[in-house]
Amino acid sequence: MSESEKTTLEAISQAAKAEFLEKGFRGASLRNIVKTANVTTGAFYGYYKSKEDLFDALVGKQADYVMSVFTKAQTDFAMLPPDEQKKHMSEISGKCMVDILEYTYKNLDEFKLILSCSEGTKYENFVHDMVEVEIDATHKFNEVLKGLGIKSKLLNPNLEHMLISGMFAAFSEMIIHDMPIEQARENLKDLRAFYTAGWQKIMGF
Repeated sequence: MSESEKTTLEAISQAAKAEFLEKGFRGASLRNIVKTANVTTGAFYGYYKSKEDLFDALVGKQADYVMSVFTKAQTDFAMLPPDEQKKHMSEISGKCMVDILEYTYKNLDEFKLILSCSEGTKYENFVHDMVEVEIDATHKFNEVLKGLGIKSKLLNPNLEHMLISGMFAAFSEMIIHDMPIEQARENLKDLRAFYTAGWQKIMGF
């Protein structure tokens, strides 16, 4: 790719990011993006198939990374022996959330796009998809506890979903509202402690 092409792509990316952050995906105008980037519509379509293709180019790498880190943490935890899962319930998931927090703060604009501006794209259910992964992992851990002879008081599905969704909503709020990273780290530590104690109480160990 020539330097000229790199410059054009950068101009489109910057213009698109600003437009999407201000208006969201649905409200963003492709005409405004190409005008701000000082390129023709024809030139734009030489790089991207559509507005959604452009949005995907802005956030796809970041979204894939976070989801892969998150799902790997669940897999790594599930591979531990049952006694180790009970003993280290919060450690692997806790480290995972710290890693995700640090990564999101290095890519703040991209995650603001995912969390607040992605309605109408394949990313609009990104947080919901993470919630579903966490719910599945919680069910598997519940079965491990049963195998250890622990009578878990796993919640009804509606309340379980609300609690897990609440955890991710709290995490997302730090990013959406530009919380300073130092404060976000402290809040995440407190959130982890709060949810760990709560789940231990509910699940009976």
